[in-house]
Formats: sequence, structure tokens, C-alpha cells
Amino acid sequence: MYSRAYQRLVAIPPLAWMTLFLFVPYLCLFCYSFWQVRSQTIVHHWNLSNYRQLISNPMYIQVLLRSARIAGLVTLFSLLLGYPLAWYLSFHARRRKGLLYLLVIIPLWVSYLVRAYAWKTILGNDGVLNTVLAYTGLLKHPVGLLLYSPLAVVLTLTHIYTPFVFLPIYASLEHIPRSLVEASQDLGASSTRVFRTIVFPLSLPGVIAGATFAFVLSLGDFLSPLLVGGPNGIMISNIVVSLFGAAYDWPLGAAISVCMLLLVIGLITAAERVERRMQYGRS
Repeated sequence: MYSRAYQRLVAIPPLAWMTLFLFVPYLCLFCYSFWQVRSQTIVHHWNLSNYRQLISNPMYIQVLLRSARIAGLVTLFSLLLGYPLAWYLSFHARRRKGLLYLLVIIPLWVSYLVRAYAWKTILGNDGVLNTVLAYTGLLKHPVGLLLYSPLAVVLTLTHIYTPFVFLPIYASLEHIPRSLVEASQDLGASSTRVFRTIVFPLSLPGVIAGATFAFVLSLGDFLSPLLVGGPNGIMISNIVVSLFGAAYDWPLGAAISVCMLLLVIGLITAAERVERRMQYGRS
């Protein structure tokens, strides 16, 4: 319908935007990772010392593993919350579907900081949870382990990123032909078997997309660990922020960022391959 000249002309603005604000910063980040800091000055001396430091220093490996563990728990809990909710809205909500869908996405309209500070208020020594437990007589003294711990980070990030898991799963469930489900039920299949053999396999692309969103976003988060994490809840992104800030070690921070970027690209590539295999198997 359109000439090649018109197609190229239309493609120029988005390509220029991505090149200027995405690829060029990534290229600068990659170059910085091979430089060094000497006497508070960045020296353009190309070497692999930053990457050797990452491998030799166990602290970075430990924090990276902790970040991956927290991101994995957030992904798991977000799936456990998001999938049943999406399944209920798609198959059983009926007239209340619009209202319930709106209630799920309303948290996305609230500021990130407001949601993080809300959990800080809930989990604090004088917070809502400790107050309720003390009022009911279950506790005599406030539990100080709730706030400034990995548990607080997992709870906060799960609350923040569950809608991002819910949305792709709900979209996948909505695209499942209802006639296929009804035909299976007419042939005598139980609800459990219909879910196991039809609904869940057809919704796996949404599950994979939602899990990828939750893991990648949680791995790169630094505000929630800063607000509710404490020393034991620090994640790898907090180290990157400190290196680019107070420590003024941009090359080392760039090296960590490049490693995180490669990890995220690997996860997205693996998720895409799994989804393609599933689609090929269904076809």
C-alpha cells in the first residue's frame, strides 16, 4: 500500500530516537566499563580490571545472588497472586469483570514511592501490622525483623509488580476460545482436567511474559531496597547507584551494569525461545 520511500521516512524518527536515547547510552556504558578511576579522575585506559574485580571480589557475587534470589521470590509470589486473579476475572467474574479489572490496575496509578512508603508504615515497629498483633495479644513486643529485611523487600516488590504479571496472563486467558473449553466440558472432562490440559498450556505465553517482567524489574529495582531493605536487603542496583554517586567509580558501576544488561538479555532471549517452542508444539 505504501512505497518503500514512505516506509523508510516513517521509520526514521523512531530509529533515530532509539539510537540517540538507547543505543548511544549503552555504547557509552560499555566503553566506561573498560576505563579506570585514578585520583578521582576517569582515565581512558582500556583494560579488564573492572571485570576482574567483579569476579575476584566475593561481595559482588554475594549481592548479585541475593538480588537474583529476591527477584525469583518476587516472581514466584507475583505469579501465585496474579494467575488465580486473572483466571477468576477471565472465566468467572462476568458482570463484575470491568470493576475488578479496574481495581487491579488502580495501584499502577499511584506513585511508586507512595506504595513503597505504605509498606514501610505497615511493617515498622509502630506500624499497622505490629499494632494489630499487639492489640490482639499475639505479641507482647513489636517485631523488628519485619522492616529493613529481605522479607520487606520481597513483600514490597511483590505488591508493586503483581499487576505487571497479571496483565499479560489475563490477556492470554482472554484469547483462549471459550468454545474449546465448552467442547471439552461437553465431552466429559472435569474442570481440573480442562484447566490442566487446555487453559494452563494456552496461557503459558502470558505466564512467561509476566514472569520475565517481574524478574527483570525486580532485579533492577533500587528504591524499595533503599527504603525497606536495610543492610541485609541491599541489591546489586543499590551498589551501582552508590558507585555512580558517592563513590565516583563510574567504570566499575558501568561494568556491573553491563553484566546485569547481559543477564537480562539472556533471560529475555531464553523466554522468547521457550515461547516459540511452545507455539511450534501447539501448531
